[in-house]
Amino acid sequence: MAIHKVYIEDFEEDDYHLIALHTSLEDYRLAYFLNKELGIGLCKSKFDIPLQVKKVNTSFVRFTFEDAKKIIQWDLVQNKNEIENLENTTTTDLFSNTKNSFTSSAYLVPEYKKVDFFVKIENAVNEIDLDNIIAQISKIEAVKLVYSVAKDKIKSKNNLIF
Repeated sequence: MAIHKVYIEDFEEDDYHLIALHTSLEDYRLAYFLNKELGIGLCKSKFDIPLQVKKVNTSFVRFTFEDAKKIIQWDLVQNKNEIENLENTTTTDLFSNTKNSFTSSAYLVPEYKKVDFFVKIENAVNEIDLDNIIAQISKIEAVKLVYSVAKDKIKSKNNLIF
């Protein structure tokens, strides 16, 4: 009897573009400016992207738009999120049983810690001109830097499945 091996890589599809954005804009303002420049209709998704980082559950804000004519899915996703950790300390002094809290940063794609947001464009590898989209996004005054991300350099690709 023959043994058939199936590799997950055979089913993996890289049918998306990923664009990194460096900006100080809030997520809703960035979505507004992207809608205005690109002629799309990003809306806040009901479902954020859940992720567990350092044994703490967190979620990342997501804005979506589905172009029904071209069957293209646009996603604006937050890359940085602050998570608050509580630490119980039991000491026998004046400040006994105090709760210390500290915040740390969580990243959707940890390889790109300086990136504030990602634009993920699915089902559009041959449908759109990526250089033109990057040029249009760079027209937004508050966007400091915008560039395409090579998918093969991302180790945490599973975080981009949503």
